[in-house]
Amino acid sequence: MSNPELIIEAAGVTRTYRVGTAELNVLRGVDYRVERGRWACLLGASGSGKTTLLNILGALEKPTAGTIRVGGVDLSALSRRSAAHFRNRSLGFVFQAYHLLPELSMLENVMLPGLLAGNSRSAVRGKAEELLARVGLSGRLKHRPSELSGGEQQRASIARALINDPELLLADEPTGNLDSATGNGILELFRELRADHPQRSIVMITHNREIAALADQVDELADGVLRRL
Repeated sequence: MSNPELIIEAAGVTRTYRVGTAELNVLRGVDYRVERGRWACLLGASGSGKTTLLNILGALEKPTAGTIRVGGVDLSALSRRSAAHFRNRSLGFVFQAYHLLPELSMLENVMLPGLLAGNSRSAVRGKAEELLARVGLSGRLKHRPSELSGGEQQRASIARALINDPELLLADEPTGNLDSATGNGILELFRELRADHPQRSIVMITHNREIAALADQVDELADGVLRRL
């Protein structure tokens, strides 16, 4: 039975990769819980396993062992199709490298997950325009990614992550490719968006302790082992 107050419940999560004849243990019995409406940070150096854990939380890959529930859904029970459906409707992803489609405009990039969810084009377009205005890009609707700065691309990717009203945002080093001033602007945007929707949860990966200090909850991964700070 899942706890309705928790957006994330993970117990005994391990992830092992086989490299030739050797085994690489990336996650070692991770227990992780996040309450609904919390901003949680996963802190750790490169290679600590934090991106692997985020991928598992996002139903992008499955653990070798352990149980994990996100929003009450048992991720291990999902088929590939069901996992894609869950990601599209319940999760929003923000990546360090933005991952905007270069051939699409900002408006089209933001609309895409909403269209894939089966929503009407007119409704999705209206919401995408509202979100782009909310992140300060109302004058960039027809621009393609190559025509925008890194900070603008990240703002667009945040708008895309919000198009289906996800209950959980997963952000992997969202300021990692930005200068400090632009990165601070992105963090301020996260704070504002959280204030707009206090029931939405955020899990953010960072190696920066100053960024982690902004969160309600900070856990650190080192050599695949998680501890609460």
